Amino acid sequence: MPREDCYSVLLALFVLCIWLCSVAGLENGLARTPPLGWMAFERFRCVTDCVKFPRDCISESLFMRTADLLVSEGYSAVGYEYVIIDDCWMERRRNEITKELMPDRERFPRGLNFLSDYIHNKGLKFGLYHDIGEKTCMHLGPGANGYYAKDAETFANWNVDYVKLDGCFIKNINLDIAYPAFGRELNKTGRPMVYSCSWPYYQKHPNYKLIKKHCNLWRFADDIRDSFDSVSKTMFKYYKEQHNLTKHAGPGNWNDPDMLVLGNYRLGYEASRLQLAIWAILAAPLIMTNDLQTVRPEIKKLLQNRAIIGVDQDPLGIPGRCVYIAGSIQIWVRPVMPFNNMGVHSYAVAFVNIGNYEPCPLCPLTYEIVLERLGLQNNMGYRVIDLFVPIQDLGLFKPKDKFITRINPSGVTFFKFTPVDIY
Repeated sequence: MPREDCYSVLLALFVLCIWLCSVAGLENGLARTPPLGWMAFERFRCVTDCVKFPRDCISESLFMRTADLLVSEGYSAVGYEYVIIDDCWMERRRNEITKELMPDRERFPRGLNFLSDYIHNKGLKFGLYHDIGEKTCMHLGPGANGYYAKDAETFANWNVDYVKLDGCFIKNINLDIAYPAFGRELNKTGRPMVYSCSWPYYQKHPNYKLIKKHCNLWRFADDIRDSFDSVSKTMFKYYKEQHNLTKHAGPGNWNDPDMLVLGNYRLGYEASRLQLAIWAILAAPLIMTNDLQTVRPEIKKLLQNRAIIGVDQDPLGIPGRCVYIAGSIQIWVRPVMPFNNMGVHSYAVAFVNIGNYEPCPLCPLTYEIVLERLGLQNNMGYRVIDLFVPIQDLGLFKPKDKFITRINPSGVTFFKFTPVDIY
């Protein structure tokens, strides 16, 4: 057989193998790093009255405006690429003849193919919400139950790039069967779609090994709210389950603590820094939920911090852990690139002041620790940068040196430690 023909046969067999594997399980080649983008729900909820609230209602104009702003305000340039519609986009009933889902005729008058094309023409990607059960969580649309193949094909026809599948109204539905089944239907369409599952949130004892096989990302905690209390509760949920969560996350499969609420009403500047830093430590999807037209300049600067986004997008894909809690102080550590020539990692380290220190919960705290207690044991030492001000080199620190930092209440300091023999 001529060499060219041999190569063609081998390539065809390789493609067939990949396709068969993708139909059996998830491996779709997507989400090799956590997805970045924007989702409507926490900020805009389920506002459907476009007469009274034309700027805030869930409509094609909201998502077109957001796509425009992602590009014009520089968010897409640093990696935010998904524009995701959450709940409340559907008609209450399926098409009587075809049984297809339908977008609300008044709020999406030109249909979702039009909106998808608009988003794609901006160089962005299109995401869409659905539910595995009988209806969506806000009661406004039919769920996928009984229509997995139909709905997957509909999404493919709309050129969807990201599917968020919720888990409301699931009476008599076995999620360990349903979520994989819907994922297989997505794979069968041949269109690459990131599969975001709410599967473990609706179970007391999730099987993360099974979930990892079938989902690109999975929600494990309550819906995020625009408050420091909500952010800290999500952090604590992760901490309690991190022994299980961390071992299943990596390229293509991510723990999802829900959206970034920076830029809304109640989360102050210090807490905004905190959420962004910890989500980067967790290797979490960075999905904003805000009004990009009104985000304050200092919050926009945080959201577009390339050094912190770089930690989140680190190609090793090793999720971080909370390694120390004492009173108001927490320390979170994540191994990241680059290695030194002995194979020693760099580390991103977040020092958190949760703000419950007595007698002064609203006071900054000074904290010091010997680096080797954090597992930083490179004998040549580490160069340190402040990830919020990455041009600032804080100097050389060796494993037995004390590292001292001062942390504002409900706040964080965030550093990268790089082994010196890389330089």
